[in-house]
Amino acid sequence: MKEIVILTGAGISAESGVKTFRDSDGLWNNYRIEEVASPIAWASNPDMVLEFYNQRRKQLFEVEPNEAHYALVKLEEKYDVQIITQNVDDLHERAGSKNILHLHGELKKARSTVDENLVYDLNHWELKNGDKCEKGSQLRPHIVWFGEAVPNISVAVQIAKQADIFIVIGTSMVVYPAASLINYVDDEVTKYLVDPNSTGIGSNIPNLEIINKKACSGIPELVDKLLNL
Repeated sequence: MKEIVILTGAGISAESGVKTFRDSDGLWNNYRIEEVASPIAWASNPDMVLEFYNQRRKQLFEVEPNEAHYALVKLEEKYDVQIITQNVDDLHERAGSKNILHLHGELKKARSTVDENLVYDLNHWELKNGDKCEKGSQLRPHIVWFGEAVPNISVAVQIAKQADIFIVIGTSMVVYPAASLINYVDDEVTKYLVDPNSTGIGSNIPNLEIINKKACSGIPELVDKLLNL
């Protein structure tokens, strides 16, 4: 069974109504996103950081997977599908995809500030100052912040190397290290980039087909094509 590796970004979730990280010119309550989503912000104003992620989490409980998410599930009828996502939502899981690697963390999880291996599922939208792990330490969002390492990137590289087909959906290909993953895919492998703002991207990438459409229109079409190969 051939392996399809898929890298997804904010564009696929935006069509479900999830606000992208750069909405409102990268500002939240007059703070730059980098000033909110960082270890420095957490150390200086944890309440502000918790509120930022609470608002994002609250919205996530109100949205549903879209046609693109469901179309990717259909690929599993014929292929071994591995999804690597930059998104922190759980829309791929809720659509039914089985193999998902989150590069930047998961919004519906919290983790201990003294033991990163203590990770907890959140079945509600609000994480409060005073919510503690079993070791008595404050819980933080289970998110990779600006200035932090991306623990899963080495796993993602190994997955990308195994691809027989590589698909990029809804990402500008400028957020590193995720944007570097396509460089680990063999030159002979067929690659697809599905994004309406893909002009000028990928000119030096071999065997790349660009689909200048939004995910909800471009992905179902591509999935039908791949299922009929």
